[in-house]
Amino acid sequence: MPIEDLKKLKIEKADKVIITAGRKKKPFIIAAIILMFLISVILYRTGIIAPATTVDVTTVSQVYPSQSLSILNASGYIVAQRKAAVASKMTGRLVALNVEEGSKIKKGQIIARMESADVSAARDQAAANLNTVRANLEQVRADRDNLEKDHARYQRLAEGGYVAQSEYDAIKTRYRRAVEGVKAAEANVTGASAALAGARANLDYTLIRAPFDGVVLTKNADVGDIVSPLGAAATAKAAVVTIADMSSLQVEVDVSETSIVSIRTGQPCDIQLDALADMRFRGEVHAIVPTVDRSKATVLVKVRFLDKDPRMLPDMSAKVSFLSRKLNPEELKPRVAVNQAALINRDNQNVVLLLRGTNVQQISPKLGKNLGDMVEVTEGLKPGDRVVINPPKGLKDGSKIKIAER
Repeated sequence: MPIEDLKKLKIEKADKVIITAGRKKKPFIIAAIILMFLISVILYRTGIIAPATTVDVTTVSQVYPSQSLSILNASGYIVAQRKAAVASKMTGRLVALNVEEGSKIKKGQIIARMESADVSAARDQAAANLNTVRANLEQVRADRDNLEKDHARYQRLAEGGYVAQSEYDAIKTRYRRAVEGVKAAEANVTGASAALAGARANLDYTLIRAPFDGVVLTKNADVGDIVSPLGAAATAKAAVVTIADMSSLQVEVDVSETSIVSIRTGQPCDIQLDALADMRFRGEVHAIVPTVDRSKATVLVKVRFLDKDPRMLPDMSAKVSFLSRKLNPEELKPRVAVNQAALINRDNQNVVLLLRGTNVQQISPKLGKNLGDMVEVTEGLKPGDRVVINPPKGLKDGSKIKIAER
């Protein structure tokens, strides 16, 4: 081959440098890929880049021990067993009203006053008539006493023959008439006394009094209104106020007739009021009304309170749990509890998986008594904490999770 052709096959230095640099980069690229693979494996094994596990969750809540003793639940309302629409016995205009809604009143306390000028005048007239007939009684008694003496004297004279029989008979007749006159005057006094008592009663009827201790629920009339016992007139008010005896408050609930066999008088109950949701009240069955509501197929059950609260009011909604036994005082307090399905046994101890953002944290809470399908938590969890329920196998501390949609 000619020397000129051999010279053409000579590799230039620049191209040689490029090929050498390319060969040097390949080991670094391979090492980087291997390193990334190893890091990925480590992250996957530690769960950092593991796919999220879909789980169900439940909330740690406050429960009452009575919930595990309940055999039947029913809802109803607080009802005052002693309640009255207080009205006047007579018709008249209201001139004073001494109470308002929420006023506490005592038996016999004057609630309102009606105009009384006419009945007051009638009372004064009856009192005057009584004084008149009493004075007349004293006069006829004096005449009777005087004639009684004359009658005795003439009787002795007639027996001795000193006076004519006719004179004695006249004195005797006058004496007997005086005796009867005293009886008539006494009857007049009795009648006048009764009239005065009636006038005083009518005057007292203008004062509307509380029939028992209670609280004013509603005010139905105001000063200037005409009050009538029958409310016959269009503008007349039949009742001035409505009052209730707060000591007679009971819960009335409807119980299905098919479940009434589970209820007995004196049975312990747990009462929850919607208005006082953070409290529970002890109660017991007071009465089972022996009548069935055909339209609802229910029986009315009255539950009385063993514990009272001044915030209780008529017509508050209430829920009643009929219990299998009486509650102890300490069982009225709420307890922190978690669903037993959230507990898993690991290394011979009960643990739960607590949600921390999108991951779970394994903790070992201190547990107490079983409360139905719940278990008491004395330490380690608080109300509102969310934990995994029925955790799948392989879920562990730090695992990434996704809450199942329902």
